Order: sequence, then C-alpha cells, then structure tokens
Amino acid sequence: MRTLVIGSGFVGRALARRIIDLGDEAVLASRRAPEGWGTDAEAAAWTPLDVTDPNACAHTLEKTDPDTVVLVHGPSDVTWCEKHPDEAFQGHAAATRQIAQAADGRRVILISTDNVFDGTMPSPDEDAPTRPANAYGRAKLAAEQALGRRAETTVLRVSLIYGWEPADSHKWLNFFASCAHRLRSGQPIEVPFDQWTTPVLIDDVTAVTAAVIGASAPPPLLHLGGPDRISRAEWAAVIAERLGVDPDLVVPVPRASGRYADRPINTCLSSRLLANDPSTAAIRLRGAREGTYALLEQVVSASRLPTPGAA
Repeated sequence: MRTLVIGSGFVGRALARRIIDLGDEAVLASRRAPEGWGTDAEAAAWTPLDVTDPNACAHTLEKTDPDTVVLVHGPSDVTWCEKHPDEAFQGHAAATRQIAQAADGRRVILISTDNVFDGTMPSPDEDAPTRPANAYGRAKLAAEQALGRRAETTVLRVSLIYGWEPADSHKWLNFFASCAHRLRSGQPIEVPFDQWTTPVLIDDVTAVTAAVIGASAPPPLLHLGGPDRISRAEWAAVIAERLGVDPDLVVPVPRASGRYADRPINTCLSSRLLANDPSTAAIRLRGAREGTYALLEQVVSASRLPTPGAA
C-alpha cells in the first residue's frame, strides 16, 4: 500500500517513517523539502505540493497514486494563526477541500486538534459539541467540515504531540523539546500552571494513525489524548527533574499572562472509541511522565545529552 502524507513537518516525517518500517510505501508532499532532506534518516520519497493551488492537489494525487491520504498540513502555531486567521483558514480548510474533491474513492485521514473545543469541558470525547475559541481551532474545524460526509474518511483529533528534536533544528515544534533544550542551556522558562493538556508521544500518534490506515472499517471520528492530564508547568518540572537541572528554572505563570493566552484552559481529550475499536484497542498510550523519561533515556544512550542528574 502507498500512503501520501501531505505535510512534511515533525508529525508528517515521523508518520512516513512508521509506514515504511511497517513495510509499506510513503510519499511526503509539501511546499518545501523537509529540513535535512537527503540524509540517511529520511527514507520516504518527497514531492513538491502547494496545497492552496487548486490544480496542484489533483495533479499530485494522479502522479503519486496513493491508496490513502493523510493530511497533516497547515500552520500549527496557535499564536501565529491568531494573528493571521485568513492564512490559517486557507492553509487548513481550503486545502482540505481541494484534497477531498480530488481524492475520489481513496481513504483520507485528517489529523485535527483539541483546539476545536473551547476548554470549558475538562476532557471532551467524540460526542462532545465543538466550540473553538481561537483561529487555529476554527481553521481545523472548518477543515473537518470540508470533508463533509465523505465516505472512507477519518478525523483523528489529537492532543498535544511531543517527541525529541535535535538542538540544531530550525525551530522546535513541540513543547517537550523546547523545554528540554532551554533547560539544558540554563535558560529559565515561563510556563502556565493553569493550562492543562493530555500529551501524546509522537510514537503513539504514529502507531494509532498507522492502525487507522490499515483498518478495514475505522471510525469517522476518533480522539487521541494521553492518559496523563497535566499542566504545562507540572510537565516542565518533570523534565527539569529528569535532566537534573535547577528546578527554579521553571517559572510557573498564569496562562493569560504569556504566549499561551490564545490556548484554551483545557486542551485535553478523552475517547469512548479508542480502547474498543479493533484497530486501536491493543495500542498502549504512554503518559507524559513515562514518555518524558523514555525520551530522555533514548537521547542519553545516543550521547546527545549528558546523563540525567549529572552535574
């Protein structure tokens, strides 16, 4: 089977590697080649695609002829989207509409977000009514709606995704990596004590997505949140403790006072389907604490960080 992954950022690249590790084909498509493209770590093919070009999507689908299309495209910086709502809408909703029109009978999986909820519900499941409170959430919800009642479609709403990114990346795309690198360099970090999430390890996200790709009858909507409900300040403290750095480098602040003001107070998700669906029931999701320890052990063993706790 061949999967076209539209979007070659942190999640798209990880998903393509997972698909290839399972013995199938993956093609990445994005406006620009992925950072570090051409290194041995990148195993997927890549093709250029501007998803806002109405003709380009159909051409790319014809050229690559995938069985499945996974959409992980569009701007994901919540603060940027709030300042550029029209561009956010075009990057998510308009592009998804183009793909839906060109996909014919292919399976389409849209990676969506917990930001389609406004945070007033502590942990919404698939039956909860959507009510986005920011431009990113509105753009993603419009992308979900652009797929309409199209058959062979799954919307996978995912909570905060995290994983390891090297220190020399162009920019760190997830909270965990940003915290780890800044704390290791002795930089204080301000993080909200009153903004809650259910973080999901990137490996678990790709495992669930790959299972949905291979399922005979996946659900049209699925939530993916980790088992730990944790504040960003509490999580940053776990990272600092495991790295053995000064815990006072983590500065808890109110959500409304900093860059997290545009995010709902609860970006948490629960699911009534994930543990019961045949395609995903066997996948064990790791909590933020377990995932943090596992990631830091991996990078230590690869000599990318000093031993946690070392001076």
